[in-house]
Amino acid sequence: MAERPVIIAVDGRSGAGKTTVAVELAALLRRHRTVSLFHLEDIYPGWDGLAGGVERYIDSVLQPLHDGLPATWTAWDWEAANDGASRTTAVAPVVLVEGVGSSHGRAADFLDAVIWVDAPSQARKKRALDRDGETYAPFWDAWAEQEERLLAGMASAEHADILVDGTHGVANAPESVLDALTQLPALEHVLAPELARRRGLEFSAVRLEGLPAAEELFHALYGQAGNAVWLDSSIAGTQAPGTEAAARSRFSIMADDSGRFGQLARHTNGVTTVSSGQVTTRIRGPFFRWLDSVWGRKAVRAPRHYPGDFTLGWLGYLGYELKSETGGSAFTPEGTIPDAALLFAGRAVVLDHQDNCVYALTLSGPHQPGSRLEAEEFRTAVRTAHANAHVASRNNPGHPASGIHGGAQATKPPHFTAWDGERRYKDMIAAAQAQIHDGNSYEICLTTQLEAHAPEHVDEWAAYRALRKRNPAPFAAFLRLGELRVCSTSPERFLRIDAGGLMRAEPIKGTRRRDADPATDAALKADLVTSLKDRAENVMIVDLLRNDLSRFALPETLTVPRLCAIESYATVHQMVSTIEAQLAPGSSRAQAVAAAFPAGSMTGAPKISTMAILDTLEAGPRGIYSGALGYFSLNAATDLSVVIRTLVLQDTHDGGTHLSLGIGGAITADSEDEAEWQEIQAKAYGVLSTLGSEFPA
Repeated sequence: MAERPVIIAVDGRSGAGKTTVAVELAALLRRHRTVSLFHLEDIYPGWDGLAGGVERYIDSVLQPLHDGLPATWTAWDWEAANDGASRTTAVAPVVLVEGVGSSHGRAADFLDAVIWVDAPSQARKKRALDRDGETYAPFWDAWAEQEERLLAGMASAEHADILVDGTHGVANAPESVLDALTQLPALEHVLAPELARRRGLEFSAVRLEGLPAAEELFHALYGQAGNAVWLDSSIAGTQAPGTEAAARSRFSIMADDSGRFGQLARHTNGVTTVSSGQVTTRIRGPFFRWLDSVWGRKAVRAPRHYPGDFTLGWLGYLGYELKSETGGSAFTPEGTIPDAALLFAGRAVVLDHQDNCVYALTLSGPHQPGSRLEAEEFRTAVRTAHANAHVASRNNPGHPASGIHGGAQATKPPHFTAWDGERRYKDMIAAAQAQIHDGNSYEICLTTQLEAHAPEHVDEWAAYRALRKRNPAPFAAFLRLGELRVCSTSPERFLRIDAGGLMRAEPIKGTRRRDADPATDAALKADLVTSLKDRAENVMIVDLLRNDLSRFALPETLTVPRLCAIESYATVHQMVSTIEAQLAPGSSRAQAVAAAFPAGSMTGAPKISTMAILDTLEAGPRGIYSGALGYFSLNAATDLSVVIRTLVLQDTHDGGTHLSLGIGGAITADSEDEAEWQEIQAKAYGVLSTLGSEFPA
């Protein structure tokens, strides 16, 4: 018996483009292996034989091929309208089966992957008749009715591994489908040559002198992009040169998912969906397992003149509910926010605030026709935007970009309501302290959320510009991912792993609101410095993170170079510590991130049992809040912030906008409920005051 082949079905309704995809895909796969291709139209018993033909195909073709045996089957003679000659489909390393129903019902048990090709009904009918002429015309309606009966209730597209949108044809789809197949774990072993080809990429970083207004540059390059990310060190230039704060905010990154390398990945309910052009891939399994498959190995090498740690790759957020993969429980899904969303940038812009310059980053490769030309076109666009932004900065010094509203600004400030009012929040504090008293936790990072519904569209770009001006931060960020937008002014690093494997976490525990009066402000800062409670909170999280990092670190490298230092921002003073360790050789970087996720400063200690306690106390899933936001670079580096001080906006069906803002604080045995209530108001102040909103009564 021969080794069992990999069997891939290309399914979909008539006229969608299945045959073209299957034939061209077979040609691409034959570059490195033998491929057998079977068309179901050869076995359907006549124009009314769709359902019967599918059963014949399963029994006489799929079953033996799955068992590693040649498939001998009876072809249908369409001219004689009867059974025809006997044929054989040989066993091969890869077998493609194509036709309506090729993944239907029992067939799914024999398949390693399913590709579903779809297109609107009228487009499908036209293509089918153009292809088969008048022979098909009298039978189209009857055949289409059989398709609907066969596929009714199956939701075949929902179960497919790869979706191809054939609305505008499928001529360019096969190469993308091949790339998509390499992302499926079940096919990695057989598609190793294609994987190696995909990884042979060249990285380029072209330097442009001068640093234009960042807002002008982002708007010029990405103002119209449906999916775009700006990791914005908006605090750059306000910190003393040579300090830790200045180093932390040296670079800003702007990118979208355009170009031949662009992709968008969303993870929800155990499935990572990756979209690239007209092709969408579903990878079933844990998010961090998928992340390990696409990140963590040094895929490119940066030129010596480029000082940044980001060499293109994935950018976006990991939501707090990914805790279900790292020791926490899964929360019942609510709403439409993915558990994680990352775009892959094959080109980007990096602002170097220290050296006062801009880098245009691009990817190209010998196996990607046209990629070098596309890279040069992008560099030209960056040069033009760079020059224009300089002119705009000179003509309007100190003014934000104009004419960039994505929609009507809300006529009045959003009115927020709280998941938990003062009484309930204080009751939650008492319940948390009872858990601590019983020995179930040492520290519980309790959170709640503020929500608002604006009946008019809230312009997220105008909101973010105002936020970054009023509350600059080292890890500020603006994300536009379709109908979901994120405006973050986070001051806290969750985890950085540089290209050399040095891991760094910088938890914040301890906050005081800034005051306009210098004497009062100094007193608030001094109070934070001398607070035994805040210091105890911080030290407990440092111990937790030392444990998290130690799981993948060389033991002798674990250090705490900074403990309970004070950093001051526009609206708050914060107590910050630093934990560092060297990643052990051969360790999975994705698993090192998972071991520390979610940030201990947002859970408490010990992490696992405390997350379980939080599930019983908090009113609902945290969503993006308390997760992480940043990049996963092709040189195996990552830098992630903790998602705090962050406004999340979503379009609503009535044309308005839903806004949410997460807030919280660490509860210990000696916490005072009124002080904790005041602390969450201080943390909300920067965002709410920028919107003109007030903390809900």
